[in-house]
Amino acid sequence: MTLEPNRPNAAIAAYGNDAETAIATAAAAYSNWNRWGSDDARGTVNFIDDAARLAAAGLVRDGRPFSLSLPFDNDGPQNGWKRRVNPVHTMMSTGLDTAEIMGLPHGLSVADDCVFMPLQCSTQWDGLGHVADHGIGWNNRVAGRTVTSEGDLETGIEHVADRVVGRGVLLDVGRAVGIDGELPDGFAITPDDLDETIRQQGESSRVGRGDLLLVRTGQLSRVRRGEGWGSYAGGAAPGLSFTTVSWLHAAEIAAVATDTWGVEVRPNEFPASMQPLHQVALPHIGLLLGEMWDLDALADDCATDGRYEFLLSAVPLPFTGAVGSPVNPIAIK
Repeated sequence: MTLEPNRPNAAIAAYGNDAETAIATAAAAYSNWNRWGSDDARGTVNFIDDAARLAAAGLVRDGRPFSLSLPFDNDGPQNGWKRRVNPVHTMMSTGLDTAEIMGLPHGLSVADDCVFMPLQCSTQWDGLGHVADHGIGWNNRVAGRTVTSEGDLETGIEHVADRVVGRGVLLDVGRAVGIDGELPDGFAITPDDLDETIRQQGESSRVGRGDLLLVRTGQLSRVRRGEGWGSYAGGAAPGLSFTTVSWLHAAEIAAVATDTWGVEVRPNEFPASMQPLHQVALPHIGLLLGEMWDLDALADDCATDGRYEFLLSAVPLPFTGAVGSPVNPIAIK
């Protein structure tokens, strides 16, 4: 398979030109409501059981760690959309604050700091309360009663804070079907593209129940080469086609993360739509979505040794009632 110019719009070919109908059809077909009980707050993370974590630990051969996080600093990707700003780091006391000024004994001085940041301003998980479909959230909850000014009262990110550890699998679609290891902005990754990547990468790329799937497009590589953030946060990007919703559901993965701002292709495939894959994946499938993950160094290593599976720890910070969380994912090979 090679990168084809002007590929047909897979989503419209499969569902027609009506985003509303496409979302409703996919939501009905791929819903996981009540699969783990009416009060479930973990969604597909339930697929990661103790046996899966134990098996994932056995994937570690060399102990090589890879942080998959962007730096959390003021030079990050955000441009202020929806009041999302980059982290603001403030020192509350510094090395200039001597023991005499601080009133501490025996020459002791202390440096302290704090951070203000939207929880989704850099490498992060979208939690189950982040998106609703026609006012209904994960597991058929009324979003207006579940997520209030007090936070997410039932499906907050804290419910998976000790669970997102398991077998990670990298599908380097940028290398497999792209040009020079990258996909162009606006490229919609289809199920065929995912299957072709698995075919090229081999057995260690098989994807199944409880896996934490990482999809590299190469967009972050362009930023890193010196193009700058530009419209990375919200602009045109390669990403998953809406048609992958069936593939993601059938694979029974626990979560999926990409090196882009929004996981799915942008501009979105349906006219006048806004993140239609999110509208099915989060409230209906219960699938965690990871955004702005730095997959380049891991991808280089996987390409070198031919192993695309690893132990992945990607636990969110347990902010009570949060609908998302920053994360420093660590892959260990």
